[in-house]
Amino acid sequence: MINVGLNVRRAVLEDRLQVANLGMYEANIHRHLDWRSPLDWIGSPNYWVLQENGSITAALSCPEDPPQVAWIRLFGYQPHLTGPEAWSALWTVACDEILSANKNTQIAAIIVKQWFQKILYASGFELKQNITLLHLAHEKIRTFTAPLQIRIRPMLETDLPAIAQVDLEAFGPFWHNTLDTLSRACSQAVNATVAEDDSGVIGYQLSTGNPLGAHLARLGVRPDAQGRGVGTALVGDLIQRLGGRQFGRLSVNTQDDNEASLSLYKKMGFVQTGEYFPVLVYPNGAGI
Repeated sequence: MINVGLNVRRAVLEDRLQVANLGMYEANIHRHLDWRSPLDWIGSPNYWVLQENGSITAALSCPEDPPQVAWIRLFGYQPHLTGPEAWSALWTVACDEILSANKNTQIAAIIVKQWFQKILYASGFELKQNITLLHLAHEKIRTFTAPLQIRIRPMLETDLPAIAQVDLEAFGPFWHNTLDTLSRACSQAVNATVAEDDSGVIGYQLSTGNPLGAHLARLGVRPDAQGRGVGTALVGDLIQRLGGRQFGRLSVNTQDDNEASLSLYKKMGFVQTGEYFPVLVYPNGAGI
């Protein structure tokens, strides 16, 4: 039962500190794997807070980026509430407002914590696919020669519009990284390169650093350039730029039903770790 003293409203910039304080309850927080902090989205559409006696006790953020895909970037609540109680109050408002604005919008989440998966299933979310984690240990490195007609170079800011188009064509609208997202990703990457031929940019990669080595956060190749060794060339160049056998371990995520991607990574020596992250969507059959 929902506590009648709870009130849901849109988040405003002045809520930033109280929403940040929810982070003290890490066990009760779902965060999206994002290039932006959940706090950076405050003030954008689809961000709600739950108030109790004037204090914020829970928050839900799911802005549309890319369009028609409202990723749940934050759900968190104070421990005196139950997860279902806090979620029910926020979700009732969020679902109605999002789908009233556009019935084709999908609301989606990448599940990291089991308790959140149970809540979403109970609310009608369905499994779309799983994300699988792979890693390449330094002793498994294999070298591949890039095709002569493909040039690999550092990414420039002026490349971003072309990269955004490559990303949309390669991944489709559901998984698309928008120009703003790619700009933020580029600024945070430890390594970012593009592949080009005489037609222009045909692929790119963005990688981040971590204590174990590096993570290949994004690898995209234009569909009409796939099958030419572009992805292999980008990953091979990345390994060289990371210092070859000195980087420790290189990890990457991909959809478990993306056979082309899995084939490329396994050819290069990556192995699946056995870790999976479910992707849940509501409503599963709508939109894109």
